Amino acid sequence: MGQFAKFKDIDIDWNMTPEDAVALYLEWGNSGYGGSYENRVRSKADVSYYFVINTWEDKPKGYLIKRNSDGAEELASFDLPEQLEKSFLQKVSHHKGVYGITPEVREWLESEMVSA
Repeated sequence: MGQFAKFKDIDIDWNMTPEDAVALYLEWGNSGYGGSYENRVRSKADVSYYFVINTWEDKPKGYLIKRNSDGAEELASFDLPEQLEKSFLQKVSHHKGVYGITPEVREWLESEMVSA
């Protein structure tokens, strides 16, 4: 998966979820991310890179997202390996939505980024 080669040196927030991104960047000033105001957004220069899985289509699709208070940008999209796809869909009960990654997806992504 050579598409990740150019991203292997960025600081991925492996714990960021879509819900956390909304709380941190779209509701900034109102709440501290992770219950801590040290983590709040202070300027447009504050940015996070994180992965999400979108299950709105028939086949789940993963995205690497860059987000700041101005918005979100999809830096890369990818398909999950078949076994990860099945286990992910089972974990979310085949519901439609945009989700944070599972530990299994993280492990796969980290190995893909190392081998990129």
